[in-house]
Amino acid sequence: MSDPHPKSGLRDTFESLVVTVILAVFGTTFVVQAFKIPTGSMENTLLIGDHLLVNKFCFADQPGWLRHILPYRRIRRGEVLVFKYPGKEQGEEPGTHFVKRVIGLPGDRVRIVNHVAYVNGVAMQGAYVRLDYPPSVATAGDNFPLPPGEALPTSTVKWMDTEQNYIKNGAIVVPPGHFFVMGDNRENSWDSRYWGFVPRKLITGRPLLIYWSYETPPGTYLLTSLSDRISQLGSIVVHFFTRTRWRRTFKIVR
Repeated sequence: MSDPHPKSGLRDTFESLVVTVILAVFGTTFVVQAFKIPTGSMENTLLIGDHLLVNKFCFADQPGWLRHILPYRRIRRGEVLVFKYPGKEQGEEPGTHFVKRVIGLPGDRVRIVNHVAYVNGVAMQGAYVRLDYPPSVATAGDNFPLPPGEALPTSTVKWMDTEQNYIKNGAIVVPPGHFFVMGDNRENSWDSRYWGFVPRKLITGRPLLIYWSYETPPGTYLLTSLSDRISQLGSIVVHFFTRTRWRRTFKIVR
């Protein structure tokens, strides 16, 4: 039997478009989202110009009925996180997305001595850690926390005022519902040592893989004018094949 009300081609196209938009909005809101690495704080795990797909539902803090349907799990020490910079809550800077590695879970005691992070008294070593200087060369953040009255350079005012409240027996204690994070490139990472803990509710998700990696000079993310954007786009068009890091394509983030 034929359809008494056949659909027109225009209606089919419109309905397909609506479904596609709904699925895309749902996917980017709850499932996966793309991010670009702007700085070298996570080298050599993540390089400037790496483009990531981020799993938003594995442990993102979604409210309501979604937490009972999607397969959430607890955040583990050593995992890489994508989160909104907590300075937005502190009234300091916009809540842009950061990418760092979890060092301390709620209740952990964290201390850094000569580049080495100790969690609950045990050294946390990892092949992912990048150190450009030997322990004999002092750099900011090599030792943390500092004695009362001292603070690391570029620490936020909020953190300098509250840091001592979390220090016990020479280690900093991670409060409930928060995480202590650091970049793998520890000598060039602005992280929890300088601005404090990451609240659970600001965590977006976990990087899955690198879907594209393009050689990008440091500081490019600061060039935001229209002419800069046009220049960057032109560079990609001209140098796409020669500056794409093909070996990093579809690399799993660990």
